[in-house]
Amino acid sequence: MPAKSHAQVKPAPARLHPRNRHQGQYDFAALIAACPALKPHVKANAHGQPSIDFASPQAVKLLNRALLAQWYGIQGWDIPAGYLCPPIPGRADYIHSIADLLAGSQQGRLPQGPAIRLLDIGTGANLVYPLLAHAEYGWNCVGADIDRPALANAQAILQANPALASQVELRHQTRADAMFGGIIRPGERFDVTVCNPPFHASRADAAAGSLRKWRQLGKQDDKRGARNPLLNFGGQQQELCYPGGERAFVAAMIAESTRFARQCCWFTSLLSSADNLPALQHALRAAGARQSRVVAMAQGQKRSRLLAWSFLDQAGQQAWAARYWQEDSAGA
Repeated sequence: MPAKSHAQVKPAPARLHPRNRHQGQYDFAALIAACPALKPHVKANAHGQPSIDFASPQAVKLLNRALLAQWYGIQGWDIPAGYLCPPIPGRADYIHSIADLLAGSQQGRLPQGPAIRLLDIGTGANLVYPLLAHAEYGWNCVGADIDRPALANAQAILQANPALASQVELRHQTRADAMFGGIIRPGERFDVTVCNPPFHASRADAAAGSLRKWRQLGKQDDKRGARNPLLNFGGQQQELCYPGGERAFVAAMIAESTRFARQCCWFTSLLSSADNLPALQHALRAAGARQSRVVAMAQGQKRSRLLAWSFLDQAGQQAWAARYWQEDSAGA
C-alpha cells in the first residue's frame, strides 16, 4: 500500500505568492481611475505616501472594489454594512496556492478552464474566492452559504458581471449541522473545496481580536476604540464565530469530508492559528486522509496557513486529473 503523505508546515514566505498581482505598494492613481469613489479616502500617511485608513470600513470596501475592478475586471462589487470585507491580496494567495496544489497531480501544469470545479464553503456576501478563481484560472465555481441575505448580495455581484453567470453558481445551505451535505449532489465532483472558517469561539473573542487589530493600526485605546473595532472590521455572527472556534469548525469539516472522499480531489481550509495544527493533523490521520499539506502564507505582518487534505493517494489524483482535466488543463 502506498505510504500516506503528510507534509509539514514551511516557514511563512516574506512576500505574496509569485503569481499574485498585488506585489509591492498599491498604485492609488490606477485604483482611483478604476473606482473614482475611492479618491476621497486616499491621503498621505506618516511617510508621505498615499494610503487609506485601514480601520475605516468604507475605505477598505472601496479599496477592494477598486482592486477587483483594476486587476480582475469585476464591476459593481459591494457588500452590505456589517459583513466581512476580505483582504483581496491574501485571498488571491489562497487561490494561487490551491492552483499549485492541483498542479501537483499533473506534473506541475497549472489546471485551467471550466473543467476545474471549485466549491466555496461559506462564500459570504463578498463571493471573493469564486471571483478570483474564475478571473485567474477560468474555473467553474459553486459558492454555498447558510445566510440568504449574503447569497442575495453575491447574486447582485453576478448580475453586475453577466459573463460570470454561467461559471459561478450559488447554493443555499439549509442545514446548520452540515458543510458539504445538502450542497454536494449525488454523482457530482469537485476538484477542490475552499473555506474561510469562523476563527472565534464567541462574539467576545471576536471583539477582542478586532481590538488587537485596532491597536496594531495605532488607534487610540479609549472608550470609543474599545467599543467600535468590531464594527470597523465587520463580520456577521456566522462569519466570525463557531462553538470551539476554527479548530472545532475545521475538525467538523474533516469528519464530514469522509462522506465525500470520492467526490472531491482536495479539501482545503484557511487556518489562522498554527496552534490548531497538531490537533487537526491528528484528526486527518484518524479520518484516513491519504495526503495532507500545510502551505504557509503571509501578507504584511499577517501570517496564516492553508490546510489541505485528500483521500486519494498520488496515483489516484493523477488518475482523477487524467479523467477530468485533460482537455482544459494548460499552463506551466
